[in-house]
Amino acid sequence: MKTLRLDHAPGSAVTVHCGEGVLLRYVYCPTTAANESPRPYAHPVNTLAGDTLTNFRPNDHPWHHALSFTLNNVSGANFWGGPTCLRGDGYKWRDDHGSQNHLEWTRLEASGTTATLAHTLSWRRLAETLFRETRTLVLNVDEAAQAWSLHWRSHLTNVSGRTLSLGNPHSHGGLAGSHYNGLQFRGARELLDDHLDPTIKVTAEGGLDGIPAVHGASARWMEWHGQLDGTLHRVKIRFENNPGPLPWFVRRNYPLAALPVQFDQNLELAAGAELHLDHTLTFQSIA
Repeated sequence: MKTLRLDHAPGSAVTVHCGEGVLLRYVYCPTTAANESPRPYAHPVNTLAGDTLTNFRPNDHPWHHALSFTLNNVSGANFWGGPTCLRGDGYKWRDDHGSQNHLEWTRLEASGTTATLAHTLSWRRLAETLFRETRTLVLNVDEAAQAWSLHWRSHLTNVSGRTLSLGNPHSHGGLAGSHYNGLQFRGARELLDDHLDPTIKVTAEGGLDGIPAVHGASARWMEWHGQLDGTLHRVKIRFENNPGPLPWFVRRNYPLAALPVQFDQNLELAAGAELHLDHTLTFQSIA
């Protein structure tokens, strides 16, 4: 049985190893540019077979940082990165970017087939702290199923002393269908390239099949059935929102999945109020 172990580079990243392979590298003190809204990210995220599933700083959207948690527009602060979309003048580069900053580790351990990474963060725009977050990542390996799962929980508290309005390019900018926010997974470019193969596809709870059916639909889970270049290995990635259905965001040509915390309306979060995320991602190699 392969067991998990951690390799901690203090002030930089934690790498989770499974046997001789790497499951993921969690960069908790990033050095990315300010206009990409620096935030912790996981890259690479690999299968048990060693295939890399994530894409970090792709040329089409360099602010897509593999697997990371973001909010698009928080009362004018951009935590997603890149240009900001506002109603009336669309996407433009603006001096409005925020950052997520590591404060301290509260748990960092691996035992058998389980590893836990837990830390606190502050979400800041200039001198103002908007949120304080407690984040926990739990990894579990199931060798028999050739799969491993990542349970991501985040608890954010509005510490700004004022009501914060959470929006996205759909709700805040008037760009229909563009509800970018929440936990986002930017996949390897070839993952959903179907090359006329009907088994490479996106599905979701309730028999939903295909991007037009899944994007914006409310479901508890969504799955990607993909294939990797080079090894030709097939994979299944399952995204689950543990509390219940949410409206999914998915793109195929630049593979992206997001689990939005708000959709077609801005979310008003009062001073002292909390926001909770509870998601599970499962990465499985298919024979």
